[in-house]
Amino acid sequence: MTPSVSPSARVLMPQAPAVVAGLRAAAWVSPDGEVETLALPEAARRIEDGLAPLVCHAPETARRLGTARFEALDLLELFAFVRPARFCLPTPRGLAEALDLPLPSTLEQAAATLLAATRALLAELTGADSRAAPVAWAMANGGWPWGGAVLAALGAGEIPHSRGLANGLRVWLRLKEWTERPLEPPTGDWPVEPVEARARLVRLLGEAAEERPQQAEYASQVAAAFQPRDVAGEPHFVIAEAGTGVGKTLGYLAPASVWAEKNGSGVWISTFTRNLQRQLDAELDRVYPDPDRKAEKVVIRKGRENYFCLLNMDEAVARLPAQGAPGAVPLGLMARWALASRDGDMVGGDFPAWLAGLVGRNLTLDLTDTRGECIYSACPHYRKCFVERSIRRARRAEIVVANHALVMIQAALGGGEEAAMPVRYVFDEGHHLFDAADAAFSAHLSGYETAELRRWLLGAEARGRSRSRGLKARVEDLLTDGADKAAEALDALLHAARALPGPGWRERIAGGNPVGPAEAFLARVRQQVLARDPDSRSPYGLEAHPRPPIPGLIEAARALDAALSALRGPTVALIAALARQLDDDADTLETVSRSRIEAVCRSLERRGVMALNGWRDMLKALEGETPADFVDWLAIDREGGREIDVGMHRHWIDPMRPFAVAVAEPAHGLLVTSASLRDGSGDVAADWAAADLRVGIRHVAAREHRAAIESPFDYAAQTRVLIVTDVERNSAEQVAAAYRELFLAAGGGGLGLFTAISRLREVHRRIGPALDAAGLGLLAQHVDAMDTGTLIDIFRAEENSCLLGTDAVRDGVDVPGRSLRLIVFDRMPWPRPTLLHRARKEAFGGADYDGMVARLRLKQAYGRLIRRATDRGVFVLLDRAMPSRFASAFPAGVALQRIGLADAIALTRTFLGS
Repeated sequence: MTPSVSPSARVLMPQAPAVVAGLRAAAWVSPDGEVETLALPEAARRIEDGLAPLVCHAPETARRLGTARFEALDLLELFAFVRPARFCLPTPRGLAEALDLPLPSTLEQAAATLLAATRALLAELTGADSRAAPVAWAMANGGWPWGGAVLAALGAGEIPHSRGLANGLRVWLRLKEWTERPLEPPTGDWPVEPVEARARLVRLLGEAAEERPQQAEYASQVAAAFQPRDVAGEPHFVIAEAGTGVGKTLGYLAPASVWAEKNGSGVWISTFTRNLQRQLDAELDRVYPDPDRKAEKVVIRKGRENYFCLLNMDEAVARLPAQGAPGAVPLGLMARWALASRDGDMVGGDFPAWLAGLVGRNLTLDLTDTRGECIYSACPHYRKCFVERSIRRARRAEIVVANHALVMIQAALGGGEEAAMPVRYVFDEGHHLFDAADAAFSAHLSGYETAELRRWLLGAEARGRSRSRGLKARVEDLLTDGADKAAEALDALLHAARALPGPGWRERIAGGNPVGPAEAFLARVRQQVLARDPDSRSPYGLEAHPRPPIPGLIEAARALDAALSALRGPTVALIAALARQLDDDADTLETVSRSRIEAVCRSLERRGVMALNGWRDMLKALEGETPADFVDWLAIDREGGREIDVGMHRHWIDPMRPFAVAVAEPAHGLLVTSASLRDGSGDVAADWAAADLRVGIRHVAAREHRAAIESPFDYAAQTRVLIVTDVERNSAEQVAAAYRELFLAAGGGGLGLFTAISRLREVHRRIGPALDAAGLGLLAQHVDAMDTGTLIDIFRAEENSCLLGTDAVRDGVDVPGRSLRLIVFDRMPWPRPTLLHRARKEAFGGADYDGMVARLRLKQAYGRLIRRATDRGVFVLLDRAMPSRFASAFPAGVALQRIGLADAIALTRTFLGS
């Protein structure tokens, strides 16, 4: 039930209570300010009676109350409407900070903050631009609980007739078109000398900045990546390890910006995490202090699947019925965001990640081109497309910030959508390069991948599918009157695609009722994995060797290979026919049509021919041998005990081989940098060899340059490393007690890292109430109804909160100050003993490879602890079995103390001054 609205001088405040749920109780504040503290079941009962309260993040509130989703006036929805594309943490404290309100310190104050935030946001709407009211009308018509209060604040009056209501959602009508520009001239080859790099660094830091000799030395060393190449295929390859605190970001931006200016071309800076992209964006303000110049010279470049698609939005709006369309609410919030967004980036840009959790993925994140259905210049919104705008801006930019996956995929495709391949790269977070290459250059003959190819070719087949354009819809209008061979190839291709898994394939395979050769093969794969994996009842993923095959697997593989061959033939024929059309109609073909045909051919080559070739090679290997450079295996992927995919997988044993060919050799210069490239074994030569292995330099005839710049921090004084010897790591009760007491001893600011999700959830369940009673917030990946990035943002902002997470949290955390002062690892981070890991272990040194992986994980986790010279922190490992040789994973001078839990708690409390 939507609450009534009471009038006031300027703002119509909803007559609704404000509710904030903790882990043990809820605060309830009535509209007239009466404060109550309720048991969680009582708060849930009041809401279930039909009263829609003011809340902050309704899904998380419902989870804490232990109730189903309920109608609510969510302050985050109101914030997203009033201040689109503006940052706000999805907590009462985050709202208070964003709106310059007093910061709450108790549950009751947090609830009162929701009332104050409501007044502030509605008051702000009284001066909103004229574009807000049409959007609000559409959302109110869709049943938005905030509709009445927002329309009143806007002075918009009654909701008009439903006809034309959707006009407010048609954002493409109010976006500017991009303009095509001539191609840029060839790149220059002028070098960057070390003295130029240091001079630029001084300018970026400012004359009054304190002297940082390590940073100046780093900038000088990495300038070697910006020298002219003398021999094709022999780039200048710099590996530079820079300890935390050196200031490597500005250290490499200095020579990179000099090179870009001198040579009239761009440097691509690649990262692994979104957090570093944000940091880079902020640091680039120093390079380009003028916002307009920065907008011209800097581009954040991502794959198409990251950007808001105007055609998807158009079709979603067109599907709205005239009356009572709930979809108008998320679409209205998306319309407000799209008009305010810097670049339409929905993954790590200015899109609030928490919004999808509030109103659903379907009409938020799924409006990106995640399914590869772009029709390029045939799209009516092509000239306003965020992706196309980004591509064109990147061609003229001096600094392009991208991610490892995009760089590798573009390179593998010979440049992809870029006009020319970049010749200078900086790979920051270089310790992730191996894993990024592993993902980019692998092949998966699985149910999900083959079904996706069928969907991409045939379009929507299942009832209720929101949208999915098949290949015929995307290319039919491109075929000219004489293109009979192209039309025949298209028909044959679409017919052959029906051999791939169709809608409902998971249920049919699991039920033993496969349809078609692809499903029949996958059913045999599933049978073999269940028969061979020694722990087939595990809720986690299962795997098995492909050989020896069970009866029927080879026959199913042959049948599938024949079906894939029948699909590949017309795919190749269609590409050839379209290429001939480009030649035959060269004098009459419009530029737009030419661009579309070229894009279709690239997509067919990448998504069709390349994938089919790889799958057929894998199938043939079942009857022979896997090529020496690869490892094949069969697997069932599970999530929460539920099967989500089944298939055959192929990875390079050393994925840096294809990286070297696709990325490194064509480049003129590249820098790979990180705080943890060497594994810290204590053997200098072995440590550099480990770095070489993980960055691929040994596969390139490069002009090599290595540098190691030590951190300026005094780790021995600023940190303590404790190995707890009396906690039984397999006892959930003991492990949870250790986490609880250590977090309490630190007074918050604790990061708990786990090697298994099940242990994380169990510890969260056990320690939450005690931390809540002490006034410490507890956040948890795989528990809280928020994405990982949002959880880290909250953890960073709330000094006394604690966070539990797995590898993704360890890699994404960059939290300076007291917000991170304690890291607790549940056990030694040994690599998972998968078939892929076994192959790499055999290839890369046996037990030494295990040691390298574990040391690097310890080093990376410990490296999160100290980000500033004033930070202090404690690193705790709850695993008495840690071998002494792993002490070298920590900086020189840092002594490991093997002590009992009680002593560890006391030392933590004393050292951190809690």
